[in-house]
Amino acid sequence: MEKNIDVSIIMGSDSDLPIMMDSAKFLDTMGISYEIKILSVHRCPDEAIDYAKSLKNRNVKVIIAGAGGAAHLPGIFAAVNTCPVIGVPIHSKTLSGVDSLYSIVQMPSGIPVATVAINGAKNAAILAAQIIGTSNIDIQNKLADYKASLKDAVMKKDSKLQEVGYENY
Repeated sequence: MEKNIDVSIIMGSDSDLPIMMDSAKFLDTMGISYEIKILSVHRCPDEAIDYAKSLKNRNVKVIIAGAGGAAHLPGIFAAVNTCPVIGVPIHSKTLSGVDSLYSIVQMPSGIPVATVAINGAKNAAILAAQIIGTSNIDIQNKLADYKASLKDAVMKKDSKLQEVGYENY
């Protein structure tokens, strides 16, 4: 029997893995459980749909689905689940990922897929953490700390700019 997880990270090809690892890395910092799978709805549709359906019984709270090209993966997972699905359009050589973006963001009424930027796997994980954080104070606190660290980084950069001037930055 497969263990319960908070987030399923799914992609259609191993070529997507370097991008999708950004989701895993961020979820690690938040202490959010996940698993990563490679399943193509075009090349192994039965296995992909069986896995998508299995997530209902495992208390999965969010699905992050990365896909390039025709990018049907996020939509299929959204069609068979009631938990939120976040689509990550993957950059492609042919159309620079715009084809993937349009495929994911233009879902039909009733089958929403939240969509982040092309190759935006880290933002997908942040959004997943925010969704989980609506009912988990520990995750809310970790997200607040993360956002504070973003502010601190910008303020340090500005301080350095003011100190040395733009000519020497």
